[in-house]
Amino acid sequence: MITIKEITSKGDLTTFVKFPFELYKNSPYYVPSIIKEEVDVMNPKKNPVFRNAEARYFLAYKDNNIVGRIAAIINWIEVKEQKKSKIRFGWFDVIDDIEVTKALLSKVSEYGAQHNLEYMEGPVGFSNMDKAGILIKGFDELNTMITWYNFPYYAEHMEQLNFEPAATWVEYKIKIPKQTKEKVIKFSRVIKERYQLKLLKFKKSKEILKYADDMFDLLNKTYSSLQTFVPIQQYQIDMYKKKYLPYLNPEYITCIVDKSDKLIAFSIVMPSFSKALKKMNGKVYPLRFLHILKAQRRNDTAAFYLIGIDPEYQNKGVTALIFKEMNEAFLRNGIEMVETNPELEENKAIQALWSDYEHEQHKIRRTFRKSL
Repeated sequence: MITIKEITSKGDLTTFVKFPFELYKNSPYYVPSIIKEEVDVMNPKKNPVFRNAEARYFLAYKDNNIVGRIAAIINWIEVKEQKKSKIRFGWFDVIDDIEVTKALLSKVSEYGAQHNLEYMEGPVGFSNMDKAGILIKGFDELNTMITWYNFPYYAEHMEQLNFEPAATWVEYKIKIPKQTKEKVIKFSRVIKERYQLKLLKFKKSKEILKYADDMFDLLNKTYSSLQTFVPIQQYQIDMYKKKYLPYLNPEYITCIVDKSDKLIAFSIVMPSFSKALKKMNGKVYPLRFLHILKAQRRNDTAAFYLIGIDPEYQNKGVTALIFKEMNEAFLRNGIEMVETNPELEENKAIQALWSDYEHEQHKIRRTFRKSL
């Protein structure tokens, strides 16, 4: 018999967060989240996203054992301002039992119906800045710190329950050339002079904070036309600055300003923390955090997290400046391969950035939707 329990206490939230550790304990590709960070994300007292969102969390039990989890989420900005009558579901993990998946998703459906919403979609987080999508290709690859991992049967369960594909994301591995291409160097020089642009250099992570709000403003402008877009709120920006600043290596941050010192483009790349997080196994006490510090200093792999370009400067070659600076930083630091963050399949402009480099599409992930 399958029993679904709604959880509310901090202790139960910790149990909720820890379930994937047991489910994927024998997987060499699962990269765990930091337990404390995950609990805080789901706590209305810790996560400011709850100013415009609400969530309920459910655990599935069978024979007194936890066999699944799911979060039911309503983003009220999305519902009221963008007129998307949608309930989200996320943090979805389950054993290979279609009845457990069905029981968990029925709780999401009930919650959505209570608020007169029309359809459910997931897995996604609270906003488009959170993790999203069921992995449907790349099961033999480590996930990154901003993506979920899952077994192949997840998508099969969705199809059996008559969910339809919604959004699809693609991810790439990019091989870093041994030297910066001459045409990139020349083209970046031409673009820089033509538009009177200037590159900003940072020595310390804290120096980046001055431009953080402008970066997120550019993200809103860059991605506003995409189907999953929900405007990033200031309280979210403040949270992300605090959460991710310790992971930033200023040498991997590229910012470009115009002649009036207005930010017109940026990119954020980090050393890959997947192997470090796997060794930490969800815990952050000092000795385990040394794995993060080592990954920052000695690494042959990087992860391309964010890129934003003012619409006024898109398709004008500004990315050449970004790639020149990144390539040179990679060569100085022994980076041989970069993994992109998930990009929507229809976002051809971003995917075109990798066309001049040796690359491989190694992962695909997808959300699924169903009418209530």
